[in-house]
Amino acid sequence: MTVGITLMKIIVQMRPGSSQAKVEKIDEGQYRVWVHSIPEKGKANAEMLKLLADYFQVAKSSVRIVIGKTAREKLVEIIGGSE
Repeated sequence: MTVGITLMKIIVQMRPGSSQAKVEKIDEGQYRVWVHSIPEKGKANAEMLKLLADYFQVAKSSVRIVIGKTAREKLVEIIGGSE
């Protein structure tokens, strides 16, 4: 059995300070993420990464922000295993 690694890059529009925490697919490769946290000291980014990890069923360490750490629109890389 051979295990391959999949790499996916997506655009995320983040909505910090929301009353809800959820991930919504907008289009192929584009998502909108609402988080409770405010964008202070990386709290909103950390919550977004956890939500995306849960959504894509990967470890939190497999999700990282490539571009846009301080912007509302971000390029996020997700690494996951597949058979």
